[in-house]
Amino acid sequence: MADAVLLLSGGLDSTTLLAFALDEGFDVHAMTFRYGQRHATELEAARRAAARYGIRDHVIVDIDLRTFGGSALTSDLDVPKDRDVARNSDGEIPITYVPARNTIFLSFALAWSEVLGAGDIFIGVNALDYSGYPDCRPEYVRAYERMANLATRGGVEGTNAVRIRTPLIDLTKAQIIQLGLRLGVDYAETQSCYDPDPTGAACGRCDACQLRLRGFADAGMADPARYV
Repeated sequence: MADAVLLLSGGLDSTTLLAFALDEGFDVHAMTFRYGQRHATELEAARRAAARYGIRDHVIVDIDLRTFGGSALTSDLDVPKDRDVARNSDGEIPITYVPARNTIFLSFALAWSEVLGAGDIFIGVNALDYSGYPDCRPEYVRAYERMANLATRGGVEGTNAVRIRTPLIDLTKAQIIQLGLRLGVDYAETQSCYDPDPTGAACGRCDACQLRLRGFADAGMADPARYV
């Protein structure tokens, strides 16, 4: 059984990714970040997912991206609501983009994978039903993988090549949901909202909620998550 590091946020995509990696036969080591995000309720969702799937090696890493701000998720800026998420063709990058977040997260995962001797790193990025973040695109992933193999002992020596696994990147949200349902994912236990209320109920109006709700509608079913 091959070892793999998987970035687990507790959201719809990363929980589906966890179920997929396990179904593929990987021994998953899960990594979650407490990075100063306003939607920190996702940490509990990540813990629930790790526990449900019997992940013995689940680490929660503390970094504080509020030091830099620059995003509605790590500052006092308002989270946009009721935005037209179907229109990403203009290249607009929304204020919920956290500068360099996936690069930072992948760098931590890369360091842990070196220690574990794991060549595979799973990240649940998607380039179809998404908010237009630059670090979710296939060209970004390919570039990071090339860099990772230049920056690690196993990559340079040719003993442990790094592979950035993105099995969800070309799927619609509905297809991701259908995949997860086939794998037995309980989506009621996942957290996607950027701006949940103090009880953890989703707002239903931010980009993440809209994409999620549209995905369930396209899949022909109701979202089991709790909304305000």
